[in-house]
Amino acid sequence: MIEKFKATGDLEFLGSLYEKYMHLVYGVCLKYLHDRASSQDAVMQIFEKLITEVPKREIDNFKPWLYVTTKNFCLMYLRSMKSRNSREEKMIENNSYFMESTYELHHNSEVELDHDLASLKKCIDELKDEQKECIKLFYLEEYCYQEIADKTKLELKKVKSHIQNGKRNLKICIEENG
Repeated sequence: MIEKFKATGDLEFLGSLYEKYMHLVYGVCLKYLHDRASSQDAVMQIFEKLITEVPKREIDNFKPWLYVTTKNFCLMYLRSMKSRNSREEKMIENNSYFMESTYELHHNSEVELDHDLASLKKCIDELKDEQKECIKLFYLEEYCYQEIADKTKLELKKVKSHIQNGKRNLKICIEENG
């Protein structure tokens, strides 16, 4: 199968071979990643990696080679997640990272702040009902997407869409009424 794939580039050959070992790949991923969704994603990403890696390699015994490839993929994934988490923790510790520092971005007076808040409230009220509800739940009540979907009985994609469109409409409204 490997030789046929290398010769033709036909993914059917690689797919048939990989299908025999997918459950083993998933098991290795689950062992290292401890998360079903991440493991399922990894199974697909590993197949995509095989498409480019198999033609470059001399593979005498596919199963042990696939095990090592899977293990290395998982270890690299964990390393990247650890690095990402570390960067996020540093950003959280460094509060100034989140503060706007340019003078123009800060309100110069309480009157200006009151005007901007009134303008924002007016613009929120002008949003379509579903956008308004999703924006309020996400930004004011700090619900996550899934919680909003559960609370509103909307599909997750719809919630994300309403928030994105609501943000865009708020920006337009504020710029027009600035």
